[in-house]
Amino acid sequence: MGGGRRRKGESSERGKRLSGAASSESGGNGLMNLLCLSISSTVAKAIEVAPIRVYEVATFYSMFNRSKVGKYHLLVCGTTPCMIRGSREIEDALLKHLGVKRNEVTKDGMFSVGEMECMGCCVNAPMITVADYSTGSEGYTYNYFEDATPKRVVEIVEMLRRGEKPPRGTQNSGRINCGPEGGNTTLSGDPKPPPCRDLDAC
Repeated sequence: MGGGRRRKGESSERGKRLSGAASSESGGNGLMNLLCLSISSTVAKAIEVAPIRVYEVATFYSMFNRSKVGKYHLLVCGTTPCMIRGSREIEDALLKHLGVKRNEVTKDGMFSVGEMECMGCCVNAPMITVADYSTGSEGYTYNYFEDATPKRVVEIVEMLRRGEKPPRGTQNSGRINCGPEGGNTTLSGDPKPPPCRDLDAC
């Protein structure tokens, strides 16, 4: 066996240790899952891996933040369907309303705005996610707000500021979940039975 070969299962076990250590190191400091370079180096030393391995985890998983974020971290979807449907205008509205740049935190520490790749609900584009750290990094939640508009995301911000819980999911009152606006246009009644030939005619 060459010295460079890993035993079966070693890679996955190391990956579990890496994710666990990263979560513990970032979550225990009250900084909303912060995993900046200095913390990444500490994690890498603790579990004896190259710093690039920790960086790979930190940049792949959106629950790790590489800079400080607000109690409510507003993530705008940056994938093609949401961009076509106006996600850039939504981000601009948030940044203007909060008076910050992307990845900056408001002076009161309440809000920050970032970008996240596909959130998996393209049919209801555009959408944002609110990472809610208001109770700390332990037990934080991700809340999806779909069919968003610049006006609506500003309203969501102000609801959060007042301590209210905005309704999650589609923000379009004419839509139920992922159904078409205005209701179903097909399968609105009982389906017709399949045609059957008369077996007695043979």
